[in-house]
Amino acid sequence: MAGQTDRLLTRAQERFAVQDYYGAVHLLEEIVAGGRAFADVHHLLGVSLSLLGHGERALDEFAKALELNPRYLEALIHQGVVLNELGREREADESFHRAAASVAPPSTGLPAHVAARLANLHSELAEAYAEGGSADRAIEQYGRALELGPSFHDLRYRMARLLLESGRPLEAREALEHVLAARPNFVDAEAALGLAHYLSGDAIGARQVWKRCLERRPENARVEAYLAMLGRAGT
Repeated sequence: MAGQTDRLLTRAQERFAVQDYYGAVHLLEEIVAGGRAFADVHHLLGVSLSLLGHGERALDEFAKALELNPRYLEALIHQGVVLNELGREREADESFHRAAASVAPPSTGLPAHVAARLANLHSELAEAYAEGGSADRAIEQYGRALELGPSFHDLRYRMARLLLESGRPLEAREALEHVLAARPNFVDAEAALGLAHYLSGDAIGARQVWKRCLERRPENARVEAYLAMLGRAGT
């Protein structure tokens, strides 16, 4: 029986990977009907159903996954996303809180691969918070990820973009300067740094940064638009 379940789950995962969600649901429901489902089966079934637009049915499966494993991070995150899509924001927030609590807090002495895994989990949670419209909590989760993986510069860049969107340009400047110190050719980060200068009231600094961007990548439409904005503003 265990072998048959494993084979059905593998086939379901293969169907899911090629975006055949109906096929994945059919195979996963066969496992459930046989009384052999475990948390991963219910979770994948919930994700497949949510992608097919069956939000309520997806929530039932996430609930079953969480009955079997209350600290199942991915199930908590996906449950929160679906709840948010259904307009059940309070319940979504509770699910995201549970997800945050299920991730071990940063600590020293962790093996590198464990720290990297935890950093990625915090990043996933940050993205879920951002999708749910909670930028402050997303930024907090990115901060926790960076405590565990300070060299994850893509995560620091994403956090900086959220800081800009949240009206926190000085913090964004600090984060982007950190990114560019490590990756000086990261033109998108440099363009964002110019915007952080501009939004914090430093138009001259913004112009200098954006001109450097054009030297690195001429005909950058976004940077040219930023400079045109400065020109129209007379700065």
